[in-house]
Amino acid sequence: MSKATTAPPESAVELAQWLKDTDEVTIAAELDHLDVEPRTEIFRQLSPDRAADIFDYLEPAIQAQMLTAMDSGEAFALFEELEPDDQARLLEEFEPGQVATFLNILSPEDRTATALLLDYPAESAGRIMSPNFLALRADMTVAEALSLVRSEGEDVETIYFLPIVDEAGHLLGSIELESLVMAEMSDRVRDLEYLKSDSFSVRDDQEEVARYIQSADSIAVSVVEDDDTLVGIVTVDDAMDIIQREETEDIARASAVAPLGKPYFAVTSLQLVRSRIVWLSMLAIAATLTVNVLTAFEATLEQVVTLALFIPLLIGIGGNTGAQSATTIVRALAVDDVRTSDLVRVGLRESGVGLLLGGSLAIAAYFIVYFIFDQDIALVVSLTLVAICTLAALVGSLMPLIARMINVDPAVISAPFVTTIVDASGLIVYFMIATAVMGL
Repeated sequence: MSKATTAPPESAVELAQWLKDTDEVTIAAELDHLDVEPRTEIFRQLSPDRAADIFDYLEPAIQAQMLTAMDSGEAFALFEELEPDDQARLLEEFEPGQVATFLNILSPEDRTATALLLDYPAESAGRIMSPNFLALRADMTVAEALSLVRSEGEDVETIYFLPIVDEAGHLLGSIELESLVMAEMSDRVRDLEYLKSDSFSVRDDQEEVARYIQSADSIAVSVVEDDDTLVGIVTVDDAMDIIQREETEDIARASAVAPLGKPYFAVTSLQLVRSRIVWLSMLAIAATLTVNVLTAFEATLEQVVTLALFIPLLIGIGGNTGAQSATTIVRALAVDDVRTSDLVRVGLRESGVGLLLGGSLAIAAYFIVYFIFDQDIALVVSLTLVAICTLAALVGSLMPLIARMINVDPAVISAPFVTTIVDASGLIVYFMIATAVMGL
């Protein structure tokens, strides 16, 4: 099938052909960009099996919108086709009454599995794990294990990752299907070479699990209760979704925007305003620091009006330097390249980087300002560039680390706040240097 990159055609005949020729992933991507009514109408033209496949690719917020717009029969049929972990994520979009309604349509076994996931904390591994897995007993032969895979493999999340348990269901390790296929049929599973350290607690943070899967190039990891009883697995596709969501939140917070948690077209304009107005108000209040600094040095500005000309340049360079440093460290923290124990090391390193950046800019600025104005102004601007870049890089690097130490999201204490702080402190440095050099 060919992949379409254009929006669905409006003509009924062309639309039917487009749906026939286009793969499920592309159709889902296009449906994400439509309003609720046209999206639902297009969805109704699909066969039940294809509709279920495409529905699985949609974001939970979009899924919730569609189910709300559909008849209960259509909505229930689509909901039942989802895996328990996907059902749990979708139910997070509904009110408690609606959650109960959807749970009640499931079979007792499926209802128990989905309700179990909803009982775990929202950001925990237990909330995103799949309870549909295939576990091998350690005392099985390879032949028995492969027979089990063939007979029950269609009903589980994946057959490529196989946890190994003892008779009581306690996790011993895991093995990939490839290793099982390559072993002798008479070998016992417990005698094969298998991983023993790839499990997480149901209460561990989702992002920690996802980062492990990413760094270890794993297909999946096992999830256990406190007594090491195997209760589920987290697969690589779920890990990718978590990493994407966490990075989206970090980008939003670094830009002083509250994370939407939903696709752009799944939220209203009022919700977009709410996600931004609080942060803008806080930054506006913080910016009064800059006004107060200018007021404090008003007499200095009156004596040398030329100093005012360089304020936008200096605070702009300082703010950008701090933002660059903060963004670099926030990202390094997210991928575990940097840890809180590296605070002194990072501070020294970023101070050196800021010093070199400021020195390079100062050399160029000195000659330009000297040519246009005079030596004193050139010296003040150059020294301020060195100081402000060093200070900005230091503040920008340390604030995310300190935030992590006090259990605050480092992305929150990022570029906008760093910029505000550096603006005010940079101006203080500027006027202090001007006072010293020019004898004001």
